[in-house]
Amino acid sequence: MSRVSRLLLLLLAMLCVLGIWWPQPGGAMFQWLPGSSDAGNDAIRYRTGIPSDAVARLQRRIDAGTTELQFDAKGGYLDSVLQELKIPVSSQTLVFSKTSGQRELISPARPRALYFHHDVYVGWVQGGRALEIASMDPNLGAVFYTLSQEKTAQPTFQRQTQACLQCHDSPSLTSGVPGLIVKSVYPDKDGEPIVSAGTFVTSDQSPLKERWGGWYVTGTHGTQVHMGNAIADDTQGAPHLNLMGGANVTDLSTRIDTQPYLSAHSDIVALMVLEHQSRVHNLITRASYRARMALYFDEVRNTELRRSAGYLPDSTLGLVRREAEPLVRAMLFVEEAPLTEPVSGTSGFSRDFASQGPRDHKGRSLLDLDLTQRLFRYPCSYLIYSESFDALPVPVKDYVYRRLWDVLSGEDASNGFAHLSRGDRTAIMDILLETKPDFAAWRTTHASR
Repeated sequence: MSRVSRLLLLLLAMLCVLGIWWPQPGGAMFQWLPGSSDAGNDAIRYRTGIPSDAVARLQRRIDAGTTELQFDAKGGYLDSVLQELKIPVSSQTLVFSKTSGQRELISPARPRALYFHHDVYVGWVQGGRALEIASMDPNLGAVFYTLSQEKTAQPTFQRQTQACLQCHDSPSLTSGVPGLIVKSVYPDKDGEPIVSAGTFVTSDQSPLKERWGGWYVTGTHGTQVHMGNAIADDTQGAPHLNLMGGANVTDLSTRIDTQPYLSAHSDIVALMVLEHQSRVHNLITRASYRARMALYFDEVRNTELRRSAGYLPDSTLGLVRREAEPLVRAMLFVEEAPLTEPVSGTSGFSRDFASQGPRDHKGRSLLDLDLTQRLFRYPCSYLIYSESFDALPVPVKDYVYRRLWDVLSGEDASNGFAHLSRGDRTAIMDILLETKPDFAAWRTTHASR
């Protein structure tokens, strides 16, 4: 390879790492893309890679004949899928805005039901042609599937690599990777979002007054208000919602027929956890994608420049810092919107959720909820236990662990982490050292350096 060719390759590689150019299979070596995700490049292989997520594993069990999905007249395959994926019915939330691929079947009278676990999300629509599923793959990020609601001897989850990404791969909505979206809208009487009124992508940082427009919400929250349970009135020219009319609703039976659903609830706590979880999943995927792209091209550069394998240039270390720091801050609930009064759900989700996590010898868990001033008792995301987190590239995970150590040990006492008291930091550190073995191992080999 000539010197000019090598320099060109290095230049294009750097542009790729910066997110300006991305390699594409079956065409020109590099092509302009507005976001990351045509993760059809050699570093990610989003469309061609073989998924290993929970749904893919379930499909393999079905194909092998060791698992059989049950079909029923009420929900089709829904109940059986939830059982196989260990998703609690209490996680049910109901969204009535037309923000799904089966939008023509969704309305305030017939909301779509969503169920979720730590790494899988399942959507069900009354009379729908398919279940809609997003499953977090350790390497690919959010992988989207549909499962036909026609009874068959061999149910097959169909992977969706085109249609779903029209919405679920956006720089503004999903951090620029195939990811998850929780939005709040101003819904009209048919559930159609009034786009001119604006929308909110919601997370644990969002004030309650901006959350859950187009959703039903069951639970109590005192004088705090949210956008749920309300239809926008635009007769005055500017759409607005009666926030007080949707507050502290504990029974939906006067608003919708709840009989077709597995639960009569759309639990406020489940909604809050869903918002936190979806954002952190997206940030994990983004940090993974960006680092893997950089590391992939480092291999090329190291070969061309005859550097030792595994050498990380300053540009890559800088990229790791830029992509991993937002993940650290999200995991530690920096800028979480505070609760001014206690919040309580209605479905039993709080109990079911807290029972899932590992506990230290004092009985403490990162899944313990607070719900008086903030979402969690110990503000460090439980997604640190997820397969997606465990699969992060080594430089990213090392950076996250180093930053967690800095903050929790008190070495980083900057204002950004002032919401964590000394007691919070000590408790989180103790829980992690007992329940996250590779963090404890990292502490042994790295923390004293």
